[in-house]
This record gives sequence, C-alpha cells and structure tokens, in this order.
Amino acid sequence: MPDARFSDTFEEGELEIVEPLCAVFRRTLRDAGQKYTPERARILDTIIELDGLFEADALLESVREGGFRVSKATVYRTLKLLDDAGIIERIPFDREQSHYQLVYGRSPGAILVNVDTGEIESVDVPELVAIRDAICAKRGLVPEGHRLQIFARPK
Repeated sequence: MPDARFSDTFEEGELEIVEPLCAVFRRTLRDAGQKYTPERARILDTIIELDGLFEADALLESVREGGFRVSKATVYRTLKLLDDAGIIERIPFDREQSHYQLVYGRSPGAILVNVDTGEIESVDVPELVAIRDAICAKRGLVPEGHRLQIFARPK
C-alpha cells in the first residue's frame, strides 16, 4: 500500500508537519462518526495509485482488479467523504459524468477538456495562483483553493 505523506509548510523557521494521508481521512471519518474500514482504506490507496483524473467507475474497476470486493455504493459514499475531507476534488464536466482528482497537499491546477474527443488533461498554471492570491488579498480574504476548467477544440 502506498504511504502517501503530505506536508503543511509554515513561515520560515517554523516546524513542518508531515502527516500520512490516511490519518487525515481517519480524523475526518471519526469527526463524522464514521469508521475507517478496509474498503475505504483500499479506495484511498487506489486513488493515490491512480495519481490523476479518474471516474468513479474506473476507480471501482481498479479496486476490484486488485482483488477487493467493494460495492459501487461504497465507492460513491467514500468519494463523497474524501471530497468533504478536502482530499479529493469532484470535477463536473457535464450533467452525466464527474471526474475526481487527488488534491490534498498539492498545488491547485487547471483542467483542459477537448470538447471534440472528451480527452481531459491536468495543466499547471502557476500564474493563476498569484492572481487568485492578489484578488483575495485585495478583499481581505484568505484563499482556500480554486478551480479552472478550460473547454477547447482543435482549430
């Protein structure tokens, strides 16, 4: 099983806390009165292994290919819990299908969607973080994240 660790970096000279991602999920589940089951652990591990955009059905298939029995309902409930915990992000592209991606401990990015082929690609836009931060600072706000989706087609 992957041992994903993510860190929160503080101002220079302060302590850097590194915490396993499963501990973040366990704490969120405990606070919600839920249990950290083997099925939920395997779903989280599979998401870490996928390391990119994925659909719920592809996640279910990957978990089952790993030899684990898990229901579709368990996958969807766990995705909701992981989204609520800020570990993954739901990315709606249309009314029929959502995709998800691991976001905890990662810099925000953008998604590029080819509307002709349906191909989806994560893209890094560091300038966008600076723009977001400036907009929030001007209004006395602290940014918690952002989402940019670009829909495009070939010329």
